[in-house]
Amino acid sequence: MADRTVHLLVSPDAGRGKAANALEAIRTTFADEGVDLVDISGATAAESLKAAHRVVDQGAERIITVGGDGLVHLALQAVAETQTVLGVIPVGTGNDFAAALSLPTDPAEAVRSALGPALPTDALKLGEHWVASVATAGFSGDVNERANAMRVPRGPSRYTIATLVELPRLQHRRVRLTVDAEVHEYEAAMLAFANTRDFGGGMQICPDADPEDGLVDITVVAGIGRFELLRFFRLVFDGRHLAHPKVHTHRGSEVTIECESLAFWGDGEPLGPAPLRCRTVSGAIRLARAAS
Repeated sequence: MADRTVHLLVSPDAGRGKAANALEAIRTTFADEGVDLVDISGATAAESLKAAHRVVDQGAERIITVGGDGLVHLALQAVAETQTVLGVIPVGTGNDFAAALSLPTDPAEAVRSALGPALPTDALKLGEHWVASVATAGFSGDVNERANAMRVPRGPSRYTIATLVELPRLQHRRVRLTVDAEVHEYEAAMLAFANTRDFGGGMQICPDADPEDGLVDITVVAGIGRFELLRFFRLVFDGRHLAHPKVHTHRGSEVTIECESLAFWGDGEPLGPAPLRCRTVSGAIRLARAAS
């Protein structure tokens, strides 16, 4: 008889390609750890979300995701501000949340981490949506939408190609940000609101973001041309973009975003249009992870 029961959310992509081998190792390790798995994955994201809410309402001890950032985002909508622990086994196209929290990628190690003790971890709340890593809008949102529509290639290179495709369509939008009562206005090409440092497959858009400090880190790219933006993206993978004169940063506990025709994405998933209120909720996630 199993020593404990956990609920599992598995990405549909986890059954294909390299992830299929990882999934086999993951299930074997769960069995070795004496865990009974209850797979609550639905045929659609909506079905999976409904199942996650149901088991959380029933007092589930933890939900473990086997996938990427999109699946973490889905699970977060159910577990945020509850006693249910979130475990993450990163096997997705984008694993920015796992990378920022130094969660293991080896399947066996990831299982043991996901079954381990939980630490309080911040999350962002934008409107009615929870965000684990980064919410973004403007050019980065356009790239996200393009990348999601692409079938190939898989992996982080998909974001690079999407960036090149969207570059000729670069737009600037008049944006008004109120950060803890301080007002800033920009002709913004892109904006990012971060709980953790990475988005888009390893781009350190807010390299100093800390999911334990109770604050949201904000990066605004304003008044930038197409060729300058390409240089910006070359710098962003190691955080050197912060020295660029067209990059502006802020930090606060709450920000209001006002702009017409600006759609937001969070953890690679669509959130809706501005205006939006973004705030950090300290300890909203009980995340299975080692202490930093």
